[in-house]
Amino acid sequence: MSGVSSKLLLVACIALSLLLGGCGKDDEEALQRAQQILAAAPIVDGHNDLPWVIREKFAGDVEGYDISRRAEFDTDIPRLREGQVGTQFWSVYVPSSLTPLEAAQAQLEQIDIARRMIALYPDDLQFATSVADIEAARQQGRIASLLGMEGGHSIVNSLGALRAYYSLGVRYMTLTHFHSNDWADSATDVARHEGITAFGREVVREMNRLGMMVDLSHVSIDTMNDVLDIAEAPVIFSHSSARELTDHVRNVPDKVLKRVAKNGGVVMVTFIPAYVNEDRREWEDGMIPLLKTVKTEAEWEEVGKAYRKEHGKPPLATLEDVADHIEHVADVAGIDHVGIGSDFYGAEGDDLVEGLEDVSRFPYLVAELLQRGWSDEDIAKLTRTNLLRVFAEVEQAAIRLQQDRPPSRMRFEEQEDD
Repeated sequence: MSGVSSKLLLVACIALSLLLGGCGKDDEEALQRAQQILAAAPIVDGHNDLPWVIREKFAGDVEGYDISRRAEFDTDIPRLREGQVGTQFWSVYVPSSLTPLEAAQAQLEQIDIARRMIALYPDDLQFATSVADIEAARQQGRIASLLGMEGGHSIVNSLGALRAYYSLGVRYMTLTHFHSNDWADSATDVARHEGITAFGREVVREMNRLGMMVDLSHVSIDTMNDVLDIAEAPVIFSHSSARELTDHVRNVPDKVLKRVAKNGGVVMVTFIPAYVNEDRREWEDGMIPLLKTVKTEAEWEEVGKAYRKEHGKPPLATLEDVADHIEHVADVAGIDHVGIGSDFYGAEGDDLVEGLEDVSRFPYLVAELLQRGWSDEDIAKLTRTNLLRVFAEVEQAAIRLQQDRPPSRMRFEEQEDD
């Protein structure tokens, strides 16, 4: 962390103290200690939707939406630097409400947007596809930038397409999004398969063989368990939280947290208000069915406005809520199995967690955990080493599996009934 960034954080803390009467000496010391830890173990963030923001709010104008300076929404390079983010998985999300052809087209376009964005800022961002690339970027003072697909509907039931996306740089895939697809059930849709089908199992096997991390955020509990039954490498949840604390269908129950520990995987706790605060979850519960048909950001915003008009202002979620979820995952699964997956997506106002409004705020979350008694070593596991260990084990499993079996030739139409 540069001296300039440290001073900026300290100034922000002092300003907050003047406004709210908080941020005493202990807070300042915790923040400075957080900065020191993050200098050695910079944040690995599992999920950021900036490519979607650029597509929807700025018509895909990567060059026109300048993130080299403070930008309009929650993510830009100066604030990534201030937040001490060392590795960012950029989500190349497309809605699951699209037709198969629309989804495949949009997926390629999203990958294009993300890769053009990364290439446009070579002094700060470095495209990465491996643990070695992540470490190389760190050595060169750049933010390692990886791609994560959000929703298996975009492979359009084709293992060849899955391999093509891997070749384009995708290093994790969330098996579902809002909708169940033809081979896996979503947490926010009716169960079509009671988990995953034979083809779904082959998708997981092929992801393991490729070295693509299997992401279980958004999937049903049955799907979580089915995948954990057959996974040949550690899994991730790129942006989920603890269901014991917030009863959201997208969150991870304790029984699954314990299975993730046995699998060696990691649950990356998210900053979405309804996933970390029960009052907010209850307020927002009726919105899920309304969002399932949304295809654009404009439609998403329209649904949100109408819902607020009927239900009033939502309860706020706080940084402390997020810290509670991190601690719960660490308590149940173990300190080696928790990470951070912010899911910044261009939200504003009370759709952001209070205290975690943009990518500059990660040190404040670390400072909160330090004040709760976390050690420097445990913070480093949370912010960096847990996910890098998982990624390395996924890479090692791929080397072994590629020696044992060739690329799968299974076609969706040929799967046997379960």
